[in-house]
Amino acid sequence: MAGGSRTQAGAAVIAAVLFDVDDTLVDTRGAFRHSLTSVAAAYLRTTPTPEELTLTWRTDAGGHYRAHTRGEISYREQRKRRANELHTMYDGPHLDDDAYDAWNADFEQAFRDGWRAHDDAASCLDALEAAGIAYGALSNAAVAYQEEKLAACGLARVPMLVGVDTLGFGKPDRRVFALAAERLGFAPHQIAYVGDELDIDAVAASAAGMTGIWLDRSGDHGASAHHGVGHPDTVTRVTSLREVLAATTF
Repeated sequence: MAGGSRTQAGAAVIAAVLFDVDDTLVDTRGAFRHSLTSVAAAYLRTTPTPEELTLTWRTDAGGHYRAHTRGEISYREQRKRRANELHTMYDGPHLDDDAYDAWNADFEQAFRDGWRAHDDAASCLDALEAAGIAYGALSNAAVAYQEEKLAACGLARVPMLVGVDTLGFGKPDRRVFALAAERLGFAPHQIAYVGDELDIDAVAASAAGMTGIWLDRSGDHGASAHHGVGHPDTVTRVTSLREVLAATTF
């Protein structure tokens, strides 16, 4: 099918779209590259490439961010643990509470300086608006933080409906999808959810009764599993937000 790789048989008619924010609407990978390069120059004695730093940070081998989204640790604690693991790997000093606060101030400023929308985000929203299709965002970060990020990227028109702080936990829990659907004003089966993480976005949305759309910007269709999840036949795959309208039935 033009515009997307549909692997599910048939599809409900979709009336609305929910978006993930990070690495879906916003190029968060690029912002992390910017911030990690900055703190590496100031703190690390080993100098990996920006790409290696970014991959290490995003892989989060300790699973700290996902522990945060399950409500097990605070946002501050997950980032502090990840910072210290990064320093252990690349020969940086251990960060106690005071040292971490200084590190995080540098990291956060550079991260914010790197916030940019993906170049297909605005055109996708324009197309949805032209078609009369409602949209909103559901994210595993805090609502106010994501609202600030979206505004900084010129995407303030996207309403943040549910964040990890709304219920105290986030995706893949079905309850966050159900609440976002309620706030958007549609039943789950009327909604397509678009996100870059196969397991907690597309697969989880599908399990919650939505049409799960996996935004696979790398184009690495069905190759490496995301967190151990292969590409199932319950989700639709696209490689750009420009394909979202064509990837399902509106």
